[in-house]
Amino acid sequence: MTSSTEDLRLAADFPPATRDDWRKLVDGVLKGAPFEKLVSKTYDGIKIDPIYSRARGAALVAGRSAAAPWQIMQRADHPDPVQANAQALLDLENGATGLTLVFAGANGAYGFGLDPSPEAIAKILDGVFFDAGIAIELQIGPQSRMAAIHVAELVKQKGLSPADCNIRFGLDPLGAGAVWGSSPYAWAEIVPAVTGAVQGLAGMGFKSPIAAADGRVVHDAGGSEVQELAFTLAAGLAYLRAIEQSGIALDAAQGMIYARLAADADQFLTLAKFRAMRLLWARVEQACGLTPKPLFIAADTSWRMLTQRDAFVNMLRATMATFSAGLGGANAITVLPHTLARGLPDAFARRVARNTQLVLLEESNLAKVSDPAAGSGGIETLTRELCEAAWALFQETEKAGGLFAALEQNIIQRKVAATRAAREANIAKRRDVLTGASEFPNLHESDVAVLDAKPIVLPSYGEAKYKFDPLPPMRLAAPFEALRDKSDAVLKKTGKRPKVFLANLGTAADFTARATFAKSFFEAGGIEAVDNEGFADAGALAAAFKASGATLACLCSSDKTYASHAVAAAQALQAAGAEHIYLAGRPGEQEAAYRTAGVGDFVFAGGDALATLREAYKRMELI
Repeated sequence: MTSSTEDLRLAADFPPATRDDWRKLVDGVLKGAPFEKLVSKTYDGIKIDPIYSRARGAALVAGRSAAAPWQIMQRADHPDPVQANAQALLDLENGATGLTLVFAGANGAYGFGLDPSPEAIAKILDGVFFDAGIAIELQIGPQSRMAAIHVAELVKQKGLSPADCNIRFGLDPLGAGAVWGSSPYAWAEIVPAVTGAVQGLAGMGFKSPIAAADGRVVHDAGGSEVQELAFTLAAGLAYLRAIEQSGIALDAAQGMIYARLAADADQFLTLAKFRAMRLLWARVEQACGLTPKPLFIAADTSWRMLTQRDAFVNMLRATMATFSAGLGGANAITVLPHTLARGLPDAFARRVARNTQLVLLEESNLAKVSDPAAGSGGIETLTRELCEAAWALFQETEKAGGLFAALEQNIIQRKVAATRAAREANIAKRRDVLTGASEFPNLHESDVAVLDAKPIVLPSYGEAKYKFDPLPPMRLAAPFEALRDKSDAVLKKTGKRPKVFLANLGTAADFTARATFAKSFFEAGGIEAVDNEGFADAGALAAAFKASGATLACLCSSDKTYASHAVAAAQALQAAGAEHIYLAGRPGEQEAAYRTAGVGDFVFAGGDALATLREAYKRMELI
């Protein structure tokens, strides 16, 4: 259903609003600044305009059945099978409709994971009724690849019909090889193993997807949305070809593959990415002469966006990611608990992860509308541009000989590395904000509880005969967290954190804005900011600095106050023993005078905060 302002009764008495009217108002606010200032870009170079016209005549992107909820998946990853079973049963009793069995060595294990032995799997799934509508998804790696067979055999032992069990087996040797940067086998040798497993499971009667095209590999490594989509598309096609080569009809192979994508806190990009994945796969199906069927897409909330510090903010990130993936048409969503970056989540963290989905489904009713983004000018444009860019990258991969060949030639890895470097640079300069880590840190936050568990050590998996650049997972906040860890170590050893004295000049109106900035800037690296009510006298400032116990100082005030007081204040601080003096703000024409007076560095929005903080630790001889 569409409408315009003239169709709405409430708007009938108002003149119609046009884009030109809006542009005039915007130009008035910009005050001569270029309009392009409001246009942002993704890491793929796709422009995001501030406003879009409605996309008329847009078609729905076929996904879940009408008004059907997505599967509420809960991670099972405790190394102790008895504990894992207790957690799984509690999850299923309290709203989860599926279990994501994350085995040790899997791409999504992140340091823990289930024991893949048949005895452990029997214990983990004890009391779980496979044929009661529960969805099971396996995340396995080369070292735990036999877990798929063990789960299938357990179904057989229980006397259940495989066709009645909703189990996604998650076979993905391409994803594992990409993360490891190696493979003991060539692709021609891997294909028979994949097709053998597919034939065996299909022959037993399992109807659920068997092979997973896992885009998290690229996302976790710092890649872009286009790179993630192209990788997933190439992996899916590689598995489709392999299955067809085994003699399985192409239309049957079509249902044996599913995709797994990461969902992060970027609402619009995540939503558009999931829609784009469906459209891209439909194009592959058409090129294969198949009638397109909605691709099953499983979503995991993003590992790379999780922070160890201020972990409760991860709840907000996960909520936005779940919201976006759900509206984007995900068939199943697994929410990573908010404490996972700190360790194995406890019952509370697991409950929050579970309830994030329950609230969005049961209270917000997000699944009631099919493809709610259809017709949105911004989302439709973004979806189309993601499709076009991802298809071009996918074609580049195909020209290289397919995904495995492209990995051997490091085609994908070079592109991901470039994006990761750009992302890391923006994190260091705090252009990409990580609340609680790079911005608004809390040095006095209480620690979060995690379980005490020892990870499973698995035997190595073959000799790495085929080597290429790996795509290891990363977390965006890790560099800032490393500095916070150093601060904690100093606190533990000496009873005090590293400190910087905020040399606030003038009145509160003069220094508050920059003092607030400087406090967040330094404390993001674990350097405690010693605040005060400001100084008008250089002597009083020097005395307060000496009493603070700090060795570093940062001048904070307005440009006007700097012009009349900064030089004298810097000289007083230097005479009082300050080992290094910063000034909050850009120096402008006064830089030479400030440096002569003793100012060593300037801290401002857009500067390399990470480099400055690391250098500060070196000056304090703490690195």
